Amino acid sequence: MKYRITHTTTFIYKASAGLCYNEARMLPRGLPYQEVFSASLEIDPLPQDYYERFDYFGNRTVYFSIQQPHDKMVVTAVSEVETGVSPLIEGAETLSWEMARDRLRSDLSDEIVTASQFVLDSSMVTVSDQLLNYAQPSFPPGRPLMEAVNDLMQRIYQEFKYDPEFSTIATPLKEVLAHRSGVCQDFAHLAIGCLRSLGLAARYVSGYIETLPPPGKERLVGADASHAWFSVCLPGFGWLDFDPTNNQLPGDRHMTVAWGRDFADVTPLKGVAFGSGKHKLKVSVDVLPIG
Repeated sequence: MKYRITHTTTFIYKASAGLCYNEARMLPRGLPYQEVFSASLEIDPLPQDYYERFDYFGNRTVYFSIQQPHDKMVVTAVSEVETGVSPLIEGAETLSWEMARDRLRSDLSDEIVTASQFVLDSSMVTVSDQLLNYAQPSFPPGRPLMEAVNDLMQRIYQEFKYDPEFSTIATPLKEVLAHRSGVCQDFAHLAIGCLRSLGLAARYVSGYIETLPPPGKERLVGADASHAWFSVCLPGFGWLDFDPTNNQLPGDRHMTVAWGRDFADVTPLKGVAFGSGKHKLKVSVDVLPIG
């Protein structure tokens, strides 16, 4: 599938901002199953400083600063990508979760050493007895890792309510677990915390998903949203994505932007503005099939 993605973030300041520094991760990654034809940022007002780099995790990262008074800042990422389906990892079906855990503990190959950082606590995901207790029913002794993670994904989908009013970026995982509510970010963090509590490596993935209108209804421009899911390491085979919000393995309707230990590593747009006081934030995402 080929898509044009338009992701617009608007800051409206109560008082004029004289200076701001920003970092954006809004441009999709190139992957074996995702080709990026074009991707660029449009920024208003025009920035004085602008440069692009790849961060520690290989995500396309843009730094820019605006050094003039402004009452509003609009950042629009426009990308065209073609997605495919990431193939299931042949031969990994028999890898038990204990074998994966033990290899992450003992294997000193570059692949495993790199993956092992995703076993550790991160700023927004800290393992706990509560997460371990929630995870354990999906991980009986000897169960294949792929089967166990798929079961965990299904349980989160069935037992948690999608509620945009419940959580914020800062809502602790223990509250998400206690209230059985949250959004895609929370469900990804929950699964990651469960897997890490068992000694497995899991990372956070940010991106987009094409949303389809109800039958007979027009597609609304800007009605899509950024999305999040998680990926688990199958030592010796690679990484496999899971989407607990939709209870599915991401396919050609998912577009990957960035990945890291948790949301803090892949925040689409963050920065500091001086002299602006309070502000309003508006975000619009449009995922349009083309071609």
